[in-house]
This record gives sequence, structure tokens and C-alpha cells, in this order.
Amino acid sequence: QLQLVESGGGLVQPGGALRLSCAASGFTLDYYAIGWFRQAPGKEREGVSCINVSDALTVYADSVKGRFTISRDNAKNTVYLQMNSLNPGDTALYYCSSDSLGISGRGTQVTVTP
Repeated sequence: QLQLVESGGGLVQPGGALRLSCAASGFTLDYYAIGWFRQAPGKEREGVSCINVSDALTVYADSVKGRFTISRDNAKNTVYLQMNSLNPGDTALYYCSSDSLGISGRGTQVTVTP
């Protein structure tokens, strides 16, 4: 069964940091581009970042550029999203996705509050 499972979310104060993980099972992550998305209550889904197969290309939404970093560890079959300088506007359900495989994880909640 092809699966993506996110972890690492939580409650953090403004200015804090979290690292999200997206672990793949049932397939080798090396061969697929992976994207991180988020959705806050009452808002549309927003693309946060994506990384291509060779790691030569990473893309970030303007809202997170300079604060978030996407990376992958193929040995662990995992993609990461390092999130620094978090602010309340980053509060959302974060999930990872593979367009090629048509699968997404269930997400991990990130809440930024004083």
C-alpha cells in the first residue's frame, strides 16, 4: 500500500520552530517529487513548498520563503520541512503529497499561538 505519513506538528509560540516529516511507505521516495501543502480553517489549500527528484529544484510560497526549508533523506525515505520564525499565520493542517502517485497523507497540525 502506497502511503505518506506526516509527523512533527504541534503547538509553538511565535518565533519558534518545528520540523515536519513526511515518511513514505510502499514505494521509494527517491523517484518522486514531493510537495507540502497546508490548509487553515475557512481558507483554501495553499502550496507551501516542493522538492523535485534530484533535489536540484526547490520551490517555496512567498509567504514562507526565507523561513522554511524543504529537504529529503532518501536513505530514510523521508522528506522534511524545517519551519523557522513561525507566526500565527502559519497555523494550519500541513500535509505532504505526490502528484505523480496521486496520494497525500492525513496531515499534521501546526498551531502557532502566544
